[in-house]
Amino acid sequence: MLVDFAALDTATLVFIGTLVFAVALAAFVISAGLAALTAVGVGKLAWFLLSAGLSFVVNAINRGWDRLVRHASTVELPSDFVPQQPAATGTFPRVMINGH
Repeated sequence: MLVDFAALDTATLVFIGTLVFAVALAAFVISAGLAALTAVGVGKLAWFLLSAGLSFVVNAINRGWDRLVRHASTVELPSDFVPQQPAATGTFPRVMINGH
């Protein structure tokens, strides 16, 4: 029985070349997946930090406004600063009566 070693050598090289190509393709897919996961993770972290910072700012403004309103409600104004009711001109304001 005659065995053609040249054909066996060529088949072995094709098989090894196919494996090398498969490994290179798998490495590319894995690295692309890791890059995508990293980008998503960084984006999520940035969004979390931005939303937490914005939430902190809004809560700080609300707390400050609440403190200001509570303080203003305890302040007693002297009689000189008590708001007076404007003089009534009838049913319509002066602008409507003048027609302008």
